[in-house]
Amino acid sequence: MKSGASPQTPPHPNPPHRGEGLSVRAALNAATARLAAASDTPRLDAELLMAHALGTERETMLLDMGDNVAPEAFPALVERRLAHEPVAYIIGRRAFWTIALEVGPGVLIPRPDSETLIEAALARFGAAGPGRILDLGTGPGTLLLAALDIWPGATGLGVDASEAALAYARRNAKKRAEFRLGDWGDGIDERFDLILCNPPYVARAADLPRDVATYEPHAALFAGGDGLAAYRVLAPQFVRLLAPGGTVCLEIGLGQEKAVRELMRARGFTIESRSDLKGIARCLVLTLDPQ
Repeated sequence: MKSGASPQTPPHPNPPHRGEGLSVRAALNAATARLAAASDTPRLDAELLMAHALGTERETMLLDMGDNVAPEAFPALVERRLAHEPVAYIIGRRAFWTIALEVGPGVLIPRPDSETLIEAALARFGAAGPGRILDLGTGPGTLLLAALDIWPGATGLGVDASEAALAYARRNAKKRAEFRLGDWGDGIDERFDLILCNPPYVARAADLPRDVATYEPHAALFAGGDGLAAYRVLAPQFVRLLAPGGTVCLEIGLGQEKAVRELMRARGFTIESRSDLKGIARCLVLTLDPQ
């Protein structure tokens, strides 16, 4: 090296080049600022969209791709989110419990609140697990496939009234899961150790976020004028479908605990309540006393 020369800095493996647009880091910052008008989680949304555009995982992108050139597909994804299209629909998947599910238009997007049902089931059955599981209103297979991931020895049936939702469920499925088109428990003549159910429970006149009201299937959201229509149908079906010593883990909406408790108590159920991470009563755990 010549006297007075400076040592060279090794180049970044994939540096942005002049004239090639913003770096990933700069594009994320700009998108976050714009998405604040459409989302409560603008930074997370921007990162998920960017990772999708790059064809990689979010964690990988955050660790060592900040100086890469942002992909040309990214701005179009941001525009879709600015129109309030859910991120899960844009990228085509959603994480739930320990699994990732394919989702899209026509299917309810899994929410972290629903993991309360899986936690309740795990507390009830422990490592031994149930033998046979029923998921009523399965959507993309959310609750059933999460449960089967915990208990390899179990098998399950998922039922939904939507063929579109069942198409996603079958693509997400493991070999131990069967999916069937149906109206709740009608036509099912077996009993199950564990019944999981996240029914529609939104009152017809409820004011929902634009992302939900515009894009997600109304049949999976609304349940009559008071939001309780599905529970009235399900209460007697649970009695018929539950095996001796079995458990139902039933999702409920904000402020519905008292009303749903009364419906289930009238059918002879003993009831416990579990709250989600926000402290909201989210799951009723139903059991029947041995006859």
